[in-house]
Amino acid sequence: MGLFDKLAGWLGLKKKEVHVLCLGLDNSGKTTIINKLKPSNAQTQDIVPTIGFSIEKFKTSSLSFTVFDMSGQGRYRNLWEHYYKEGQAIIFVIDSSDKLRMVVAKEELDTLLNHPAIKIFELGRDSKTYQKICEHSQSMRLRPRDPTVCVLVGYNLQRTTMTDIKHRRIPILFFANKMDLRDAVSSVKVSQLLSLENIKDKPWHICASDALKGEGLQEGVDWLQDQITQSDPSNEDMRGQ
Repeated sequence: MGLFDKLAGWLGLKKKEVHVLCLGLDNSGKTTIINKLKPSNAQTQDIVPTIGFSIEKFKTSSLSFTVFDMSGQGRYRNLWEHYYKEGQAIIFVIDSSDKLRMVVAKEELDTLLNHPAIKIFELGRDSKTYQKICEHSQSMRLRPRDPTVCVLVGYNLQRTTMTDIKHRRIPILFFANKMDLRDAVSSVKVSQLLSLENIKDKPWHICASDALKGEGLQEGVDWLQDQITQSDPSNEDMRGQ
């Protein structure tokens, strides 16, 4: 980053771009929350269930967010891990009135937090190493994604890409959503049911929210903005000059 870019960012003339993953079970209110965070003239009036994923954008005073709104339907949750490497922060939305599926939400969160480090290798099809890895991957029931890429856990070769969440200190914002419903439990109770106190290696925060009215959303986004801004190396560079 050049001096002008640093100065522009410091003065608020240029907003830092941040990629955020918005995760949670279906019908938790993820799309409604992201829609509410956009400018009023850009908001959609009719919210429909997300199929696969969608990409939305909104801005704060210093950041420009690109949000990957991932479908929470069971058949689409396996897509989440393919976008972990894109995420610089996570918004995890919980339907605080759906006590029956709180266990499922916890299982998905635990899977996310313990996602293994997958290394992607780019090797030529005729490479002996490629052939050996593929033979081993078949015994592990893994398959190459295409003729030049083989995915395997545990090998230490060149040109690897880490896609795990477990070893990355990225902020996680939880929205205990649908607080307007009679059966909703408090954000403190949601935190207990999800065992959030066990998250020791990542900054996290939980907000009670009502996405339809926009209540609680700004508090959460302000916290997320502070976390991302504090972790931005360019800010340290500016203070040191």
